[in-house]
Amino acid sequence: MKNALITGASRGLGLALATELAKDGWRLTLTARGADDLAEAAERLGATAIPGDVADPAHRERLAEAVPDLDLLVNNASGLGAAPLPPLGDYPVPVLRQLLETNVVAPLALTQAVLPALRRRKGAVLNVSSDAAVEAYEGWGGYGASKAALEQISNVLAVEERDVAVWWLDPGEMRTRMLADAIGPQEAGEAPLPDEVAPLIVKLVAERRPSGRHTRGSLA
Repeated sequence: MKNALITGASRGLGLALATELAKDGWRLTLTARGADDLAEAAERLGATAIPGDVADPAHRERLAEAVPDLDLLVNNASGLGAAPLPPLGDYPVPVLRQLLETNVVAPLALTQAVLPALRRRKGAVLNVSSDAAVEAYEGWGGYGASKAALEQISNVLAVEERDVAVWWLDPGEMRTRMLADAIGPQEAGEAPLPDEVAPLIVKLVAERRPSGRHTRGSLA
């Protein structure tokens, strides 16, 4: 049985992916800040729930200890930053620092913590990114900068870790709470559900495509 650790797994894409992997017979360890929603999801999927914030070093240590055998790390947990989305000229710097801690530092630190397990099993890392990492959208400067940094970390990690597959994925707009916070619930409600993206990720993992950047379109 293969083992996956998924962050941000209580809702949205993390939960949708966990659901698809469970159907495929994976053993899952799930984490998120929302303890109640996480516990409900874990019970339904037969998974292990470890609630907490991936920006907390002690929590990352607990996660690493829980997965001595690991085939897939999904760094899905992410913050939006300041909302409503401000222009960079008005972006609150303390919020940006925290956003970088959550979206860049935490995924790298968690990856470092579980790399020995991934190396032993020739596993994979999936970092969830965004088109805001490569496109200039008004108001998305803080979030986009954090995802651009995550993509470059992924890019270099893929070169350095020859036996570990490293993918960074732009899943496109999805009907999630984060998108609703960013652009409003009405417009967000018109986006595809995360359930439409999750099976494509399972296909990516199953086929073990080469390390690199992928989009929802490239996986379809």
